[in-house]
Amino acid sequence: MGSKAEQRQRCSWAGDNKLMQQYHDKEWGVPQHDSRMLWEMLVLEGFQAGLSWSTILNKREEFRKAFANFDPAKVAKFKEKDILRLLKNEGIIRSRAKIEATIAAAKIYCDMEGEGEDFADFCWSFTQGKVIKGDGKTVLAETELSKQISKDLKRRGFKFVGPVIVYAWMQAVGIVNDHSTKCFRR
Repeated sequence: MGSKAEQRQRCSWAGDNKLMQQYHDKEWGVPQHDSRMLWEMLVLEGFQAGLSWSTILNKREEFRKAFANFDPAKVAKFKEKDILRLLKNEGIIRSRAKIEATIAAAKIYCDMEGEGEDFADFCWSFTQGKVIKGDGKTVLAETELSKQISKDLKRRGFKFVGPVIVYAWMQAVGIVNDHSTKCFRR
């Protein structure tokens, strides 16, 4: 008989992969209010586009090393030499467009902060600080709200923030609780 943690019923996407299960159990859907972490997750969701989330999780620590622990002030100062260094780093997703988008996103984050706009306040403003609870049965790819947030992010200059990526991010950072009805985290 397995341990209590192994016997828990999870959302099906967590599968049998221990890293995915740990992510599901401890992070996914937990309301995140730390601005830097919200930004990190938005960036990682952008890197995930076209790939599996397990690929990103397996590379997350290397991403953190490569991008100065996702410190927006540091990443905003990255130059061409940093882009070239990152393009050689086999521990991350080596996409020039995504790397450049991350640097630009860091600059936008810093600009928002410089203008007195907290990134966490911005992220949660779309729901007035409340978690949206899905029905636990329907698996959505995007919503009207993710389209609205995507549009606002794009207006600010963010890239790789289409409505599907934004909805996945909303789920990941707990703006939306989409755990299945049978999941112990619901």
